[in-house]
Amino acid sequence: MQPLPVPARPWSHIALDFVTGLPISKGKSVVLTIVDRFSKACHLVQLSKRPSAATTAQLLFLHVVRLHGIPSEILSDPRPQFITKVWKDFCSSIGAEPCLSSGFRPQTNGQCERLNQEVKDTLRYVCADNPTSWSLHLPWIEYFHNTHISAASGLSPFEASLGYQPPLLPGTFPDSITPSVRSHMMACKRVWNHTRSALQRTSAQNKRYADRRRLSAPTYSVGQEVWLSSQHFPLKGAPRKLSPRFLGPFPVVAIISPSAVRPRLPSHLRVHPVFMFPRSDLYPQAPCSLLPIPLPPPESLMAIPPSLCPGFWTSALGDMVANTWSTGWDMVLRNAPGFCYPGSVPHQ
Repeated sequence: MQPLPVPARPWSHIALDFVTGLPISKGKSVVLTIVDRFSKACHLVQLSKRPSAATTAQLLFLHVVRLHGIPSEILSDPRPQFITKVWKDFCSSIGAEPCLSSGFRPQTNGQCERLNQEVKDTLRYVCADNPTSWSLHLPWIEYFHNTHISAASGLSPFEASLGYQPPLLPGTFPDSITPSVRSHMMACKRVWNHTRSALQRTSAQNKRYADRRRLSAPTYSVGQEVWLSSQHFPLKGAPRKLSPRFLGPFPVVAIISPSAVRPRLPSHLRVHPVFMFPRSDLYPQAPCSLLPIPLPPPESLMAIPPSLCPGFWTSALGDMVANTWSTGWDMVLRNAPGFCYPGSVPHQ
């Protein structure tokens, strides 16, 4: 596990995402979720449709920069709004670094994903009788989220970012005490230090628990060839269950992080180009190789009757473990010379 660095102050590192598919409520059907990765505070912005990159930049300035200052890092999924030149130029102009999560890796932007789930679950509960009234409840959901104590820091988002806990409901105001600016800033600094320490402990604990059932990422290098899991590739033609488990090999052109690489992919594969371990695997020195992606399977093999295709395999090859084909293999070789199933050894 490679956890994200813990920010040093509120609203310096933020994350963005969208909640879509909501019923139209007062002309709104989309929610932009903005999360401060330090305090866990959020802003929920109601929209009529998914915005463009320019509109998203305006919303960010209105709901974040105007209230909390300019962030130094903006994390988002690789959605169309966040991969355009307009978005990159906007981030560059304000001095913020745009960061994209890896493809098919929602854990990278886990705070926004968790907030989205929380918002949908709450709306499902409070709007069960009238789903089109969700826009009326959304501001209260944001307020209650920001006053709820976080298990990671032991503080509410309001207290972690502002230094005090506002009343949850009218009538719970504490005695009015007006502190000086200096004492207030010192109190805020103590709260921030406490929050940062708590987040670091929680991050280390989550990493320790997650790594108990995970393998260490192998060491990658530029130019090295890797296989990629075919699970999320839009393969056409063959049924998914009969498709190869890995595709490639592809040369690595950039090392994004110790567990993420950018391979050189064919232009017709319209997927996010960054892959994380274990979705990529080092090029194996197998006795046979997979067919490259641009090449279709042998037409002669497709003509083999199903009754003549190999029926089962066993594992044995000297000191090595390998798949040994049995039933119907001679017929397969006559119709498709040189064909070899990935990771298998033809029966002699």
